[in-house]
Amino acid sequence: MLCLMWKSGSYLLTFVAAASPLTGVASIAANGAAPAQATPAEMGAAQAGAQQQQRYGPFQVLDHRRVALLDVTDEHSPAQFAALLRDHPGIAVLEMVECPGTDHDTANFELGRMIRARGIATSVPRGGSVRSGAVELFLAGAQRQIAEGAEFAVHAWMDAEGRQAADFPAQAREHRFYLDYYEEMGFSPGQAQAFYAMTNSVGFEDALWLTGGEMRRWLQPEQGVTLAKADIAGAGSALRRGYLDSGAPLQ
Repeated sequence: MLCLMWKSGSYLLTFVAAASPLTGVASIAANGAAPAQATPAEMGAAQAGAQQQQRYGPFQVLDHRRVALLDVTDEHSPAQFAALLRDHPGIAVLEMVECPGTDHDTANFELGRMIRARGIATSVPRGGSVRSGAVELFLAGAQRQIAEGAEFAVHAWMDAEGRQAADFPAQAREHRFYLDYYEEMGFSPGQAQAFYAMTNSVGFEDALWLTGGEMRRWLQPEQGVTLAKADIAGAGSALRRGYLDSGAPLQ
């Protein structure tokens, strides 16, 4: 299973499995019309159902406060999210349900900065899966919530020439692209370095899986640096390494 990342203006092609459909979302009538002689309550319910079905690329509106991320983000995602916020200015929570990653890191970071600038919280529900570039979107939340049973996965980035983070000198500007973003999202320089090292501790076609509890530990400033010294060195790491599964693609 190949993964797709974007770096320095070039693309690597891959296949991405379709995201699982969101369950529990109300549907509307096929013709989209309110029933004849509808009561105000029925009309309100129909309007709410139509709102719930509104889709903006990988984003699906759930109600006036919540939107779900259900697929890969790409170069169109910032504009799609801007349109969503224009139409639904009360959105306050991004629920990360099925989030395989991104095929455009620059656009993904732009999207993350939009999330932070609007003060939107990110929430991963029970069973939610946040992988690869989607982890950066999770970090963008003004508040971050992780339910028990949520999962995360990270792996190294790779550019169009097949080079990964370890192939660049420590002071290379390619690293700053990520480190600057982590610091913008509230990490201290030391925490940003530790988290970045963790994400690059496995190769591009591999994956490092974390439980919700493990990710919460990385969000604690001093814990993150401690974890980097212990876990990445292999001293009793509780993190699980595993090859990519075609049913759970990462970007």
